[in-house]
Amino acid sequence: MIAGGVDREHILARLRERIVAYAASHLSRDAAEDLAQEVLLVLHEKYPQLERVEDLLPLSLSIVRFKIWSTRRKAARRGEYTQVPVADIPLPDPDPDPAVLLERRELRERLVRAMATLGERCRRLMRLKLQGKTFPEIQRIMGAAAINTVYTWDFRCRKNLLEAMGGDWEAKP
Repeated sequence: MIAGGVDREHILARLRERIVAYAASHLSRDAAEDLAQEVLLVLHEKYPQLERVEDLLPLSLSIVRFKIWSTRRKAARRGEYTQVPVADIPLPDPDPDPAVLLERRELRERLVRAMATLGERCRRLMRLKLQGKTFPEIQRIMGAAAINTVYTWDFRCRKNLLEAMGGDWEAKP
């Protein structure tokens, strides 16, 4: 019990209300409550010798001010001030653009027509490549004597396919 009949626990309880009010003017109410608990813990652990309101009030407000600054620095480091609500993020349209669909269909039709003009070996080579076969696997399947032969076939087939498509992959017939 301190002189005047007021004990330290009663002073800290009243001080807590002032700390929460001050912190709530700068932060949310929940954050202010948490900050008040932290300040009271600091006062209890580091300043047990202080028992008068005149000593505790300015010290507690200084501590809470430093803790508010610390909270704001931490929020800035985490990017909490630059966050965008999920509702504001534009989502891509899952349906493809009709123009893109048309271009893809036309390109596919051109490829099918061009592939029909190639020889059987080129069509077979392209089919194996589309199945994900490696050049050594294609060499074994097609019975080529050397892998360089497969590379040459591939080069010539792609060249013939490009010519059959009009000399440009994107060109329209």
